[in-house]
Amino acid sequence: MKKHLALIAFLILLMPCLAFSDIVTFGVGYFFPMANSELWDTEFENMDFTQSDFNDSTFGFTYEYFLSNQLSLTLSIDGYSQKKLGMYMDYAAIPEADTGIEFAFEGEDGLAINHLFDVSITPIQVSLKLAPMGRRGRFIPYIGGGAGVYLWNVRLAGDIVDFDDWYEFTDGTIGFSVIPVDAREDNKISLGFHGFGGVMFPVANRISIDGQFKFNYLKGKLEEGFEGFDDFDLSGYQISISLNYWF
Repeated sequence: MKKHLALIAFLILLMPCLAFSDIVTFGVGYFFPMANSELWDTEFENMDFTQSDFNDSTFGFTYEYFLSNQLSLTLSIDGYSQKKLGMYMDYAAIPEADTGIEFAFEGEDGLAINHLFDVSITPIQVSLKLAPMGRRGRFIPYIGGGAGVYLWNVRLAGDIVDFDDWYEFTDGTIGFSVIPVDAREDNKISLGFHGFGGVMFPVANRISIDGQFKFNYLKGKLEEGFEGFDDFDLSGYQISISLNYWF
């Protein structure tokens, strides 16, 4: 919800500039997170969801200002959000008879241990965009890149198995503590970088279709919500198709 509110606020603030803009672009895309950090690895190692389950659609807006026939400056915003409810694959919870405290046992029949993993990213990016062949023709290839401010959130809510807190029972089995958590990093802000390439195809006097591939690089510092984990990888690939309107 916060991602959508940020996008709406950005569009409202930008409206007075549109009379002087050169291109405005509305696009839809698909984001593939790299998921290359300790927290991601821990989730995929233990839970029944996979990295591909966190691929999801994006929606974005770009304002492009021409600096020359080949070079332009762009300001864009889009957003990614995905959450999955997962279950521990190899462990089940069994309450201890005397106390009712739940322990997780490997390979046992028992209660499912579940939690929600939620990630969202909203980048606000400034880029230089180069069209080597200019902006006239049946197709207009381009490349570009830049930096951005990324708003992001991550949350883990439900039950987890604490593998550092274990107990050996009289029959020799090992049980790990099952604890409820609601760990989160909300409204975080980090600096990231990106590069992209694509092609625009004019289809009318002021309208073109745009296909683009983009790579985003971003590492977010985890603090109070996930103490002990290394920086959270928010990088990923994005493919998109957009509608451009030329002024």
